[in-house]
Amino acid sequence: MLVELADRFGEAAAAKVLGGEVRAADGSVVTAGTVLPPNSHVYLYRDLPAEVEVPFDIPILYRDNDIVVVDKPHFLATMPRGRHVVQTAVVRLRRELELPELSPVHRLDRLTAGVLLFTTRREVRGAYQTMFTRAAVHKTYLAVAQGNPGVELPTVIRNRIVKHRGVLQAGIEAGEPNAETLVEALGGDRYRLTPKTGRTHQLRVHLASIGLPIVGDPLYPTIEEVAPDDFSTPLRLVAHALEFDDPLTGLRRRFVSARTP
Repeated sequence: MLVELADRFGEAAAAKVLGGEVRAADGSVVTAGTVLPPNSHVYLYRDLPAEVEVPFDIPILYRDNDIVVVDKPHFLATMPRGRHVVQTAVVRLRRELELPELSPVHRLDRLTAGVLLFTTRREVRGAYQTMFTRAAVHKTYLAVAQGNPGVELPTVIRNRIVKHRGVLQAGIEAGEPNAETLVEALGGDRYRLTPKTGRTHQLRVHLASIGLPIVGDPLYPTIEEVAPDDFSTPLRLVAHALEFDDPLTGLRRRFVSARTP
């Protein structure tokens, strides 16, 4: 394998083999003496450009042998995507907790803080993911928004949200509704949001659509340029509570963020 990779990809690939950075499909380390049959697969971590460090901790709300629940900070992506790889919740937690199979069961936007659920082992992942596909999880968000609502509150917003690849904003389009959110006023500029679905940027789109854009939102209603290392203006949106019947134990679980928007 050393000769094959060096012939194909040059000295950089050979250096990765010698550095123990290449693995076979069974997870074993490919060494200078490894011989594999034709059509075998090998894996390596690509070299990444420098990332801006997100200078916030990830508090653990709960942990057992099956799940880890954290209070994700603002500005930290849930999982690798685009320029965010190492500085993501899943990568940082895998390293900090020494749990290589840790995986998020759902996702929060990079700019949204709050309760985020992970599984620790792949064999239990499906049971928890199924809860979300069946809409068997009760989620509550808190937001600070400013403006004049174009509808009387409380109200249920139902419409069709579509996020096109390569476009920063999600938009409301004609067609069968795929997004639903209950919006309640809590007094002043505070609102409670209870989504029934989980479309990309759903809460941000829904509040902006009724004249209540969330404070600190750089995308809705208009796009604003923000430097990657500017953490001065967090989105005032927090995933406040997550509640469900545990698919393995049957116990009612409820986790609440310590953060306020």
